[in-house]
Order: sequence, then structure tokens, then C-alpha cells
Amino acid sequence: MESEHKPRPNPEPASARQTHGFQAEVRELLKLMIHSLYSHREIFLRELLSNASDACDRLRFAAIADAALLAEEPELAIRIDADPSAGTLTITDNGIGMTREEAIANLGTIARSGTAEFFRSLSGDEQKASQLIGQFGVGFYSAFIVAERVEVRSRKAGVPAQAGVRWESGADGEFTVETVTQPARGTAVTLHLKADAREFADALRVRGLIRRYSDHIGFAVRMRKEGEASLEYEVVNQAKALWTLPRTQISDEEYRQFYQYLAHDFADPLAWSHNKVEGKREYISLLYLPARAPFDLWQREAARGLKLYVRRVFIMDDAEQFLPLYLRFVKGVVDCSDLPLNISRELLQQDPEVEAIRGGLAKRVLDLLARLAKDEPQKYATFWKEFGAVLKEGIAQDLPNQGALLPLLRFASTHASDNDPSVSLGDYLARMQSGQERIYYVIAETLEAARASPAIERLKERGLEVLLLAERIDEWVMGQLETYEGKRFKDAARGDLELGALASDADRQQHDAQLKESKGLLKRIKDALGERISEARLSERLRESPACLVLGEHDLPERMRRILAAAGQKTPQARPLLEVNVGHPLIRYLDGLTDPAQFSELAQLLYEQALLTEGGQLANAPEYVQRLNRLLVRLAAPQGAVC
Repeated sequence: MESEHKPRPNPEPASARQTHGFQAEVRELLKLMIHSLYSHREIFLRELLSNASDACDRLRFAAIADAALLAEEPELAIRIDADPSAGTLTITDNGIGMTREEAIANLGTIARSGTAEFFRSLSGDEQKASQLIGQFGVGFYSAFIVAERVEVRSRKAGVPAQAGVRWESGADGEFTVETVTQPARGTAVTLHLKADAREFADALRVRGLIRRYSDHIGFAVRMRKEGEASLEYEVVNQAKALWTLPRTQISDEEYRQFYQYLAHDFADPLAWSHNKVEGKREYISLLYLPARAPFDLWQREAARGLKLYVRRVFIMDDAEQFLPLYLRFVKGVVDCSDLPLNISRELLQQDPEVEAIRGGLAKRVLDLLARLAKDEPQKYATFWKEFGAVLKEGIAQDLPNQGALLPLLRFASTHASDNDPSVSLGDYLARMQSGQERIYYVIAETLEAARASPAIERLKERGLEVLLLAERIDEWVMGQLETYEGKRFKDAARGDLELGALASDADRQQHDAQLKESKGLLKRIKDALGERISEARLSERLRESPACLVLGEHDLPERMRRILAAAGQKTPQARPLLEVNVGHPLIRYLDGLTDPAQFSELAQLLYEQALLTEGGQLANAPEYVQRLNRLLVRLAAPQGAVC
């Protein structure tokens, strides 16, 4: 994303000092940083250390192709200098560094498509929003939480010392940049701290934050030894990749801290899985389940995937080839021993080793979810609220693992209060009535509409549990499912209810008698509605409503048809069946009408009401209102009494 502010006209050469305006979104972000109160001000150190670590990782990777890049300083490390008297804190790395052009691009703009979503997510709660900073690719700007002015000096690896760059800003809407002589490769970020943030110039305070947030960065973080006169530096973090350590040597708190560093998230993860695979293929994985969904979860082009290392050498962020798309919420690291160091995204897509590792990691995640659902149902409920709709995608995307996914699904149901999506298929089977052979469900625009659907009135009357679904993905997901534990799924709004042994002889006799009495009425209704319906029939579903529409087993539902139509796809118009409840007062009133015009008008009204109930759209809403008004006027007259 390019800055909307061009450099001011300047006759001086490009190497001279120039002033630029920040991108509009950056100015908004800096305003948030400067004028808001933060519950976690120390976020800035974690973010800047993460950037420094990434710079070292990228140089180590670049050096695979060009070893000369590391020649002047082979050991990659990070140095921190705290100066209480000057009120400054400097974070220096000897990583990949930046050119002048890269400094302008990287520090003057937010090059992420999700910037607009970031600002929309603030919702006026700035203290809460401050915790989202790292998730939106804006970690560098967190320096302005504590700094009134930030100075960056950098030199790209492999370029001469005279090609260094100095970048500076006081968060006043502008930044300056100039070409300088920079002897050392890498980047130094100096924070001139605000008066109320001088605590971060205290070396002891900084050491504590490093141990808390960045202890397991894979590079040495050095600070001067304690004592003002000391000029020697010592390593203050473990400087060893956490995932390479045995699980017995890692505490739960260390796992949580590493997740926060890895995912830029203040919240603790819900769970994690740390495994080392040896044998035919060797790799280490450390996978985390976040507690909350990222802002770009539904953006298919958003960055996702695991951090990939090969024999401890960083290769790439967001290696999406190691997990299927429906597990895109998983954060973590995979360290492979069998891949070449020069592996690329294109080669990853073709490598059979990657496909095998992908299958193993997907199984690890599903096993982790199964353990969480069994042992910590409250945490799993949190997971399902955040990521359930994404996990459902796996039903169609990952057929080999469909059997493992089904027990993980959660539903609202007529046996659960407040539309709580906590019913598993195992719960449903345990409550099935004797003789019940179907798992009943209904899909609507909202859970409230599903619970009130006329199609499930008889099922509820009999005490049969119905699963309630209302997410856009549900039509697609349920279309992929046939059975669970030998019981077939049944859409309560399609075809016959298939009550089987649940229907008694008395029920059948009553149905046959009503059918014999209502044949004439059903024919009149079909004639009145014509091609709108395929058939008018006696209802086996209704108890309180006068009529409902029922799709055939293979008809495209109205909501799915609208979604496809919005995507520009032509879909056949379904002709539903109209089921009528002959015991309802309106149907009895309809049966008694002798005026063909009035009969036709009321039949159309019943059809349109049934269409609205299932979330359909009327072809002519004003005409519907006029028909309804005429009916109300007739019913208001003494001779129009229904009963």
C-alpha cells in the first residue's frame, strides 16, 4: 500500500534529508498510541524484539544463497542499551537491515490489506484495542506508546557503509529520512522515552521484561552487565528455540510466553501440542489453539500458516502448506530435518514429505481438540464460539478426517436453552427416543427462526430433539453429511419426516381419515397456486401453523439459491410442496369459502406467509400487504368470524 503523501518538493539529491507524511492509517494509529491509556505498555519491547529476531532470521536465510552477507559479523544477536540519564532505550540487531527505500516503505506505511479492519475493530474501546496491535502488522508503531521520538539507523546487509539510512519521527504526522554512514550492518531503534515512561530506561526493569516476553527468541539478547562502570555485555535470555527443548524441561508458563511472542497476543492460548517425530521422517511441531479469532480469519488472502524452520534455520513465516485451510487459526512452529534449506513456497506445494507432514499435523490438531472437548468443555466452548464455523469447513474439505471432525461439532438444539451451541452429536444420540432412526435438524436465517420453524412443530410436540443451525456455511456442511454412528441425518424441512416406528397405528389411521376428507381442498389449493408449488398435501409436521413449504430431498434451498445468485450463478427455481394443517382455523375457514376469488386470494396469502417464514422473499410485497388487509377486513365483519 503506497503512502498517499508524496515527499515535499525538494531540489536536494535523494541522499539528503527529506520529510515525508505518514500514510493516513498510520497517523490514526499514532494518535491512538499517543492519546490512549494502555494496560500493557510493555508491549512495545516484545514487538521490537520480535522485529529484531525476524531481521536476524531473514539474514540467516539470505546467507544460504550468499554466505558473504554474514562475513563481517557471523554471529547474529540483539543488543539492548538502557540509558536512564538520557531517558533512552536502544534495541540493536545485526540482521538483514534496510535500505533508504525500504525504511520509507516499511516505517511510513502499513502494507497490510487488513488495516481498515483494524480501525473498525477499535469500537471506541481503545484500551482493549491496544492489545490487538501485534496482530495487525503494526508492531513497530507500538514504540510510540512509550516514546515521544523514535530514531532508526539501519544498513542493509551487503551494501557499503555509506549507504546507511537514518529515519526519525516524533509521531507528529511526519517523518524524516536521510542517507548516512552506518558502519555496522543491521538496525538500531532508539526510543526517546516520555517522561512517564522512564521506567523502561531502567536496565533491571528491561531485563525482567525480556525474561517474561522474549526469553525464547532464538538469538542472544545482550545487555551490559550490572554496574554502571561495566562495558561488557552478557546474554540475558535463554537464546534457545523453545520447541527444540524436551517437554519435561518446559513449564506451562514458558509455553504461554512463547505463544504470546509467536502470535503477538496478550491472551493465553487455550491449549498446545508439542511433539517430536522420528523415523522415516523427522520433524518437531509446536501447535497452539488461540483463545480468540484474528480480525482476518475470513479473508482468504490473509497470511496464515506455521513458522517454518529447517534444521533450526528459519525459512519462512506463514507456511500454509503444512495445515489444511480449515485449520488456519492454528499458530505454531514446524522444524523439519528432511527438507532442503532452499525450499520455496512453490516447492513446498509439490514435496511429498510436506504432504505427509501436513496429514500428521492435521491429526495432531484434531486430537488436541478432542482432548480439550473431553477434559475441558468450558475451554472448548470458548474455542467453538470463536472458530466453530471455520472448523465446519473441514467436513467437506477433509473427507479422510470427517470421522474425527464429527464428534467435535457443536449445535444449538430444542433441548438446549438460550440457543446455546453446546450439544454434540454424542449428546443427541444419548437422548434419542426408542425407535428413532433419524438425527433431525433444521436450518434458518437465525437460531430464533430455526427454533420457531413450523417444520419442527410436530417433532417438538413429541419431545424429539432437533438440531438448530443458522450459519451461512450450514447448508453446505449438512449437505456433505449422511450418517453418524449408523443414524442418518434428516432435514426436518425436506421431504417426508420419516418418523418410522415413532408413528403409531392411531397416527396413521388419523392421517388416512384426514387425507380422505381433504382431497378436494388440497386440489383447490393446488389449482389456485398453480406453478408456485409442485403439490398441496396434508401436513405431517404442523400443529400450530396453518401451512408451511417443504422442499424435495434434492431441491436447492432458498438461502443457498440466493447466495449462488449473488455470486452470478444461475440456479433452477425450486417448486416446493405446500403442507397444510387441516385442523387450523384458517384452513377450515378457507375450506368453507365458496367465492373462487376469495379462496384464491387466501390460498396465495397462506403460501406467501409460509415463504416468509422460511426466509424467502416476496415477488410483490405491496400486493401481499393488500391481500392481508382485505382478509383482515373480512374477518373483522361478524359474518367473517373464523370459528
